Amino acid sequence: MFDAAVAAADPMKVIPPLLPEKPAGRVLVVGAGKASARMAEAVESAWGPCEGYVITRYGYGRPCRGIEIVEAAHPVPDQAGVDATTHLLGLLDGVSADDFVLCLISGGGSALLCAPAGEMTLAEKQGVNSALLASGAPIGAMNVVRQHLSLVKGGQLAARTYPARMLTLLISDVPGDDPALIASGPTVGRAGTADDAREIIRRFGIELPESAQAVLDGPPLALAREDRQLSKVENRIVAAPSQSLEAAAEVARAAGLEPRILSDDLEGEARDLAHAQAAEALAVQAGMSAGQAPIVLLSGGECTVTRRGNGTGGPNAEFALAAAVALQGLPGIHVIACDTDGVDGAAEVAGAIAGPETLGLARAIDLNPEIALAQNDAHTFFEKIGAQIVPGPTLTNVNDFRAILIQPPA
Repeated sequence: MFDAAVAAADPMKVIPPLLPEKPAGRVLVVGAGKASARMAEAVESAWGPCEGYVITRYGYGRPCRGIEIVEAAHPVPDQAGVDATTHLLGLLDGVSADDFVLCLISGGGSALLCAPAGEMTLAEKQGVNSALLASGAPIGAMNVVRQHLSLVKGGQLAARTYPARMLTLLISDVPGDDPALIASGPTVGRAGTADDAREIIRRFGIELPESAQAVLDGPPLALAREDRQLSKVENRIVAAPSQSLEAAAEVARAAGLEPRILSDDLEGEARDLAHAQAAEALAVQAGMSAGQAPIVLLSGGECTVTRRGNGTGGPNAEFALAAAVALQGLPGIHVIACDTDGVDGAAEVAGAIAGPETLGLARAIDLNPEIALAQNDAHTFFEKIGAQIVPGPTLTNVNDFRAILIQPPA
């Protein structure tokens, strides 16, 4: 089911059918995100070699014939990302009203498109990004803040191309699929005001350096969605979590299971969501009769983790660990939780599988699941019992994938 969810969002599958005919005249392809290099590869499979420049995560590059692919850091930006963003903006400054710009955006673009505003240094930008990631703030809230501290987010990328025509193709990794929140909306406009950003910072206890506070208190940088400079832009979502969950449901049906899609846009603390879904799974199992077809609960969205310990973890692995603790080894319930981009948190691990055997495997090597959960150390826990999912770069990103398989009581 996880493989099907990833495959349904493969840019090579979803982009070529949606591309218009290649426009006459100059065409420039730009983009950023964990799926952007694969998106560029898909564009060239339909249009042939193109002029362009795309920024992706280290290890996520793809061979392109004309589009230059550069790699930078994610989820915390680095100097390579700053340099690449500067180069990309310079390319856009050279377009005219007769040109056509195709922009390829996916999750991860918030870190990869890095242009700190005002007097902010890269180190300060990295500090703000790390604080946001550790705060437990949902992705939408984080991206509202990012829009107001950048020279490229919140419509500013598209503004550099005006009055050229621009088509942006987006792969959504945000609950609700709001284009303004995907990679912080570089071609869409702002998703919230500076006052909204200040409230988010206050609510989640994020300390800003003076340079960032000065930017936030200064003239707004992110554009309103109705700004004239965005009037030549069309934003189109080409893949979203709902499509991937439907693909997983088809796999379940083919295997004789009954799929139930709970939601494609769940948010909240990973461990809280795990407790709620474990309780739902128990209730479902209690209502099943012997011989009934197994039921699978499917969900997507983006969990968060408020860092309390110093372990190595991510929201999907933490969900799986918290579910295992909540289920206490009860038979007939199995859980998988993975990020569709292949990276859960900052680790090169998609997520983990948990089931009735999980706690027993841990006890056999004196591994305490409650301590691992308290230390946000889920990746280490699942590595030690051999239950990690490590697919490598998936070249797409439609957020979290969770499935809970429920067998009837014996």
